[in-house]
Amino acid sequence: MMNDETMRLVIGIDLGGTNIKAALIECGGGGVVASVSRLTLDGEYVDGVPRFALTVQEMVVELEERAGQGKLRAGLSAPGLARRDGRCIQWMPGRMDGLEGLDWADFLGREVRVLNDAHAALLGEVWTGAGRGCEDVMMLTLGTGVGGAVFSGGRLLRGCLGRAGHLGHISVDGKAARDDFNTPGSLEDMIGNQSLWRRCGGRYANTHALVAAAAAGDSVAAGLWLESVRHLAVGMVSLINVLDPELVILGGGIAAGAGEQLLGPLRGWLDELEWRPGGHQVRLALAAAGEWAGALGSAWEVRGES
Repeated sequence: MMNDETMRLVIGIDLGGTNIKAALIECGGGGVVASVSRLTLDGEYVDGVPRFALTVQEMVVELEERAGQGKLRAGLSAPGLARRDGRCIQWMPGRMDGLEGLDWADFLGREVRVLNDAHAALLGEVWTGAGRGCEDVMMLTLGTGVGGAVFSGGRLLRGCLGRAGHLGHISVDGKAARDDFNTPGSLEDMIGNQSLWRRCGGRYANTHALVAAAAAGDSVAAGLWLESVRHLAVGMVSLINVLDPELVILGGGIAAGAGEQLLGPLRGWLDELEWRPGGHQVRLALAAAGEWAGALGSAWEVRGES
């Protein structure tokens, strides 16, 4: 039992393809009171139930026992498009078998709000990370692909189907090949790790190796990296013109690994390309909420009044 029984707590769950993270989170300030992590074991079933669903159930029980407050509300983030009523992931083809249509409120026997994982990560940043205190924030996650989310006027932008925020699937080259979402020359294809092998002809194993080679003076790597960052800048200025954020947060493994090697040239391209009415410049920041951002953002959805 927690020392302060009057502390209002909720559970935030981040269901990923490899790991599940769950945390007991204080409603007021977003403090992580207790946390637990388990393997997802995607593809495994127990008596017809996805193993990951049973693991989430076990983690919720464990955290509630530590809280000593009975059943707690929970937020759960996962890949895919969340249904409008927030009870399940409605669309997630190709992986996380058994996730689509799983009604988490029924399964866990409590109030549960389900949302997309990128949406949750941004809410975590707005609550406790780089976007704290902001009402208009855009986030791009640079990793295997390019994800994103938008916080506009103090609210998460969801859209009609829940797909708002797929910022990696804007086009930055209309003549290039189509990506997995049928978008020609997408931002994801221009900087995401999954397309690097094709872009570099197999010369660099991953983007971390590319950035390291560029830093070491490899002119081929430097040229390819700067071109990738230029495409990112082109996409960003287009999004800035549409969404008018006060802050752009860059997250994901590429951003975390590259750091100033990303921000330096990116600022240079933005100085050249960004429309800055009255001299106003959109701020840039690296994601700061850490590995629990998704769990924090999920908890944000059910925290109520602090």
